[in-house]
Amino acid sequence: MNQQQLIRLVPEAESRHALPTINQSALLVIDMQEYFRPIATGIIPGVKRVIDVCRRSGVPVIYTQHGHNDPEESGMLSEWWEGHIIPGSDEALIVPEIQPATGERVMAKDRYSAFYRTDLEDQLRKSGIKDMIISGVMTNLCCETTARDAFVRDFRVFFLADGTATSGDDYHIAALRNLAYGFAYILTCDEIVQYLGSQ
Repeated sequence: MNQQQLIRLVPEAESRHALPTINQSALLVIDMQEYFRPIATGIIPGVKRVIDVCRRSGVPVIYTQHGHNDPEESGMLSEWWEGHIIPGSDEALIVPEIQPATGERVMAKDRYSAFYRTDLEDQLRKSGIKDMIISGVMTNLCCETTARDAFVRDFRVFFLADGTATSGDDYHIAALRNLAYGFAYILTCDEIVQYLGSQ
């Protein structure tokens, strides 16, 4: 599914609110790990373009890595999903195409939201970040939950329609439509690249 097809399927993204100026922003790259490569492969080129322009523009890039040393640590996730990602394993590694640069933060998490039991909010506040650009996997799980958590913490959220992915188009479109209705501005990777590149 190409960018224009995606946006046409999310009519809420087109006119609900005018796109505000993006400033004091950070890019969150959620769980782009080898474990999720089958889901993430198609979005890697777009996410890489966004990472590259963020680095050139001085926008901080923050990565998350999902994992549990013991299934018992995963709470309700263990009731919904078989298996888990073990920190330090090959499956836990960030895909090499978008490796973090020196000094970029890689943050461990163990629930859908990147805010849950982490210091993400404190770090964003200390850095003066007000806007969050969200990319990664999975659209309707970790990405959507993090976007909703960011919204209720009063961060402005820009969510990448073709820079996020999940296990099926129906889940992906449903998540985008829900977020566009009341939580996030839905943009494509090209739109973010063009916007940040013009600053």
